[in-house]
Amino acid sequence: MNPTRRAEIFARLKALNRRPTTELEYRTPFELLVAVILSAQATDRSVNLATRELFRVANTPAAIAALGVDGLAGYVRTIGLYRSKAKHIVEACEMLLAEHGGEVPRTREALERLPGVGRKTANVVLNVAFGEPVIAVDTHIFRVANRTGLAKGRTPLEVEQRLMRFVPQQYLHDCHHWLILHGRYVCKAPKPQCWRCPIADLCDYRAKTPPPAPRTAAA
Repeated sequence: MNPTRRAEIFARLKALNRRPTTELEYRTPFELLVAVILSAQATDRSVNLATRELFRVANTPAAIAALGVDGLAGYVRTIGLYRSKAKHIVEACEMLLAEHGGEVPRTREALERLPGVGRKTANVVLNVAFGEPVIAVDTHIFRVANRTGLAKGRTPLEVEQRLMRFVPQQYLHDCHHWLILHGRYVCKAPKPQCWRCPIADLCDYRAKTPPPAPRTAAA
């Protein structure tokens, strides 16, 4: 895929959604950090349902550390892997209090030292909370980047590095939101909805899917 096609892809995605953002609900960088840790292998909807209750009771590192693992688990038990996530979040809160004055750090290295925080989670926090032009490659972005030909790679890190190199600078900050939303609602796995895709003519995917056949009235 050449630079002109990549630029046109993002121009179209931007025209449809000029201010894309995460679908996770949050008010502070700390709330975002907690929500992103909880969102691993879970839907944003399930996380939002849990954090609406949690954040009314505890939305600071000190408050969540005071809940402890058992107390926090009670609020997030509807989310997959909730027990291990609760443990990581409480440990991360203790580290934030001990090493960062209760504030969320603004570097990838410091974020990745927190329990439960990997590169993807760190990149989400850096991008959404702090405005850094970084890309958090989740399963949706990995699929869309490879399927469309935007940035092919065998691993999430390869895809991230190629997107960082190939995406025009003016689209870099919002890139991962457009691609996540596109993968979540249009370029789905296992069957993309090519017939309603705004970038289908620019995409390298050969097995374009036709629209579903109209339903016929029962005789």
